[in-house]
Amino acid sequence: MPAEERPTIVLRRLIDGHKVTQAIAAAVELGLPDLIADGARAAGELAATTGTDPPSLVRLLRALVAVGILEEREAGTYALTDVGAGLRSDAAEPLAGWALFCGSEAHQRVWRALLHSVRTGDSAFAEVHGAGAWEYRASHPEAAAVFDRAMTDLSRRSNRALLEAYDFGRFSTIVDVGGGRGAFLAAMLDAHQHLQGVLFDLPHVIATAPALDPARWRAEAGSFFEGVPAGGDAYVLRAVLHDWGDDDCVRILRVCRAAMGDGATLLVVERAVGDGLEETTMSDLNMLVGPGGRERAAGEYRALFERAGFRMTGDAPSAVGLHVFQATPA
Repeated sequence: MPAEERPTIVLRRLIDGHKVTQAIAAAVELGLPDLIADGARAAGELAATTGTDPPSLVRLLRALVAVGILEEREAGTYALTDVGAGLRSDAAEPLAGWALFCGSEAHQRVWRALLHSVRTGDSAFAEVHGAGAWEYRASHPEAAAVFDRAMTDLSRRSNRALLEAYDFGRFSTIVDVGGGRGAFLAAMLDAHQHLQGVLFDLPHVIATAPALDPARWRAEAGSFFEGVPAGGDAYVLRAVLHDWGDDDCVRILRVCRAAMGDGATLLVVERAVGDGLEETTMSDLNMLVGPGGRERAAGEYRALFERAGFRMTGDAPSAVGLHVFQATPA
């Protein structure tokens, strides 16, 4: 905090964080980041294109300037900053989908029930929506689509850093367990042309996966509590275990172990509690109110591996706060 900044100014900014989320989500919903991707545009032109009230849009644009998403150039024209560029649909490290998810009514209602989770230890999502997160999304396709886009964007944001942190090219066939719409698997295959891949997730997720190159990868639908595809020499669980409590994590890991050969490798991509990153602590709360899981320390992953019949053999941290925890059958 700058020495001249009053503590209550900092505090007010933190308290007003929900307003910033909604302003950014509104900008994405209107398509503003893509509309001004190629240069500054006049507020009046943006209002006409988006069908919004010109004076009200200017008020939103001013707020986005104040938080560093936009910059005002010649009077009444606005351009993206380097920070705001991450909201473009073609951004190398996109976060537009995450903004829409965080600003959604379904997600906001869950966070408003944070105190319920703190008091009880139970998921606020189930309390608010009457069903667990995965059951709710399976029966609410619009909410599932928002969530899937957010997860795809988060994956695209971190892919390069993970590929730099760990050598996925030493394998021949990678099974991406709970791999969503395949953004991370696609990145691994693009980086290593010899790799073959299997994308595995729930049926309603696989149904929305993009077209696959049948020569290099395939998609299979199912539940990782029941069985996963056999035949891989590497099994990846990216941002899966943090969704679940310890006993469920062990169940998932044991299902993976049953499908793996003795020489196969397990790769768990997660954050590590204790790294000092704000993203990790906020993600931990998000797991509490959402699916009911939690972020863990490296030693806690080691203990889960041991319970499930694995031995932890490596920990590769990345530049975006995610770790690649490596384990082999014990």
